[in-house]
Amino acid sequence: MVGSSHEGLHRICQKDPAGFTRTLQRVLHIPIPEPREFAVLNADLTEIEPIERRVDTLLRAETDEGTYLLVVESQGKLDERKRSSWAYYLSYLYAKYRWEPVLIVLTQSRSTARWAAKPIRLGLPGWHSLTVRPLVLSPENVPLIADRAEAERDVFLAAFSAMTHGKGPGAAAILKPLAAALENTDPEGAGMLAQFVESCLGDAHAKKIWKELMMPVNYFFRHEVAEKVREEGREEGREEGIEKERASMILHILKWRGITVPDSVRDRVEACSDLGQLEIWARRAVDATDAEDLFADRTG
Repeated sequence: MVGSSHEGLHRICQKDPAGFTRTLQRVLHIPIPEPREFAVLNADLTEIEPIERRVDTLLRAETDEGTYLLVVESQGKLDERKRSSWAYYLSYLYAKYRWEPVLIVLTQSRSTARWAAKPIRLGLPGWHSLTVRPLVLSPENVPLIADRAEAERDVFLAAFSAMTHGKGPGAAAILKPLAAALENTDPEGAGMLAQFVESCLGDAHAKKIWKELMMPVNYFFRHEVAEKVREEGREEGREEGIEKERASMILHILKWRGITVPDSVRDRVEACSDLGQLEIWARRAVDATDAEDLFADRTG
């Protein structure tokens, strides 16, 4: 599971680089050549010195006009140390690969966006030896997509829009159109995007709306691996009744996610004959970090 908006904002670029570059072209109106091929590169830029320098995401984009490095930074707040770090990243990457590096900053904050967009100029007042001009995607320029037809035309952009506006008052407006658009997306891709969107929703009400929208279409259960888990659960439960099937599915989900299930949890789940309660536990199993999380409030 994606654990934070910082991780979600840049990791989605790794999962769908084509969608990301398409978004750059549409939002920023810059002439990025159409990539033929992508590769995710090692983001560690540390040299021999014991100073860790790591970009969030580093993509290599092969185009007809040459190879570019997309240096993607997820920025939550102002950090003046980034001025020197970003200049270092670009200089180091160009020296190492001899490919043109492009700095792209992603943020959910308008004030951070305005700060990040300012050129970084190093040198004399009238003679700059180095100028860094970040490209910035933020709530100030990423459109808020609240129309289902528009969301269906570009599902990646719709998801990225929800993520970018995830901490603002307009976040909830995009969730229903996006959920409808995801219904026609391949299950694995839909599950991936749903997870990234959830990680970036800062408002508790919006997060609740999103979880409710996602459960009817069961994105987790339509995932390729999860579908196998469910089928295994069906096989085990056909002769034992639907309650046993649901209990088996809950335990399989926890096992697939690498969570240890103590006997006390296993016994409680298997002994339950309340389908409503089992459904609640099944939902919790999708994002639980510990088996006991199934029984978080001890009432549902």
